[in-house]
Amino acid sequence: MRAIVVRTAGGPEALELVEVPVPRPGARQVRVRVEAAAVNPVDALTRAGTLAAAGLVAPREVTGIGWDVAGRVDEVGPDVTEFAPGDRVIGLRDRLDLPLGTYADQVVLDAAAVAPAPARLSAAEAATLPLNGLTADQALDALGLAAGATLLVTGAAGAVGGYAVELAAGRGLRVVASAGEEDEAFVRSVGAEWFVPRSADPAEAVRDLVPGGADAVLDAAVLGMAALGAVRNRGAFVSVVGGAAPTPLRGITVTELWVAADATGLARLSALADTGRLTPRVAGVLPLAEAARAHHRLAEGGLRGRLVLTP
Repeated sequence: MRAIVVRTAGGPEALELVEVPVPRPGARQVRVRVEAAAVNPVDALTRAGTLAAAGLVAPREVTGIGWDVAGRVDEVGPDVTEFAPGDRVIGLRDRLDLPLGTYADQVVLDAAAVAPAPARLSAAEAATLPLNGLTADQALDALGLAAGATLLVTGAAGAVGGYAVELAAGRGLRVVASAGEEDEAFVRSVGAEWFVPRSADPAEAVRDLVPGGADAVLDAAVLGMAALGAVRNRGAFVSVVGGAAPTPLRGITVTELWVAADATGLARLSALADTGRLTPRVAGVLPLAEAARAHHRLAEGGLRGRLVLTP
């Protein structure tokens, strides 16, 4: 089968399309025939060797790329009873020690990292759910806010931020969305009560809207200390990018989220998407062989939603 791998870290040109043996599922695993794989910033960091330099990935001769997948189960391993060949699924490869990623014709995942795909979504749309949706959902879980609490979401028009706004509003939270001025209509459409332009000072702008500061911040734009100023004393802050959490001043609880594959969480996101309460956004679809082109486009910025590769 075909897979995108990196032998020597570097720019998009480091992505190679190679032939590799078809993987076989082990106990409590399934093999998925990939129909779509989203392109995420973490893929670019892996390709560039940044994760290896940080000690998050062990050095190896060949590194696979890709976390998100939507496709169909084509083989199940021993002791798997919840899936059968032909089932449409979504899944997340969160184990960085695996030799192959989801930029491939087929991928093997633990059954606990897979859930039924949303029936109403295309494979490309469904592939944008696992990493970004779970990151947003688990960040909200980490904050533990009660309905009626106020939450600032930075990077609210991005893939993680957009899901975070929508999921937070669905939990009954009052959301302040920070994004580019051109994105105000979108973030309000998915549940933001207030809007703060990205060009504004977040602390001042939020405190003008929410006297005393927001109860919490979900920092998808990696603003760090600048966004911490928008939080009330003894509030909460969650960073969705490793190594980007600010110092917990003023008694603020600061959490650095590391997303984990979770079949239950994926099933919940899938159900929300099926009822129209979660809005996927696909920035474009390219063939697997054009992964380097997708990474060039990712590096240019300005995307709304995720690029998706299809074998």
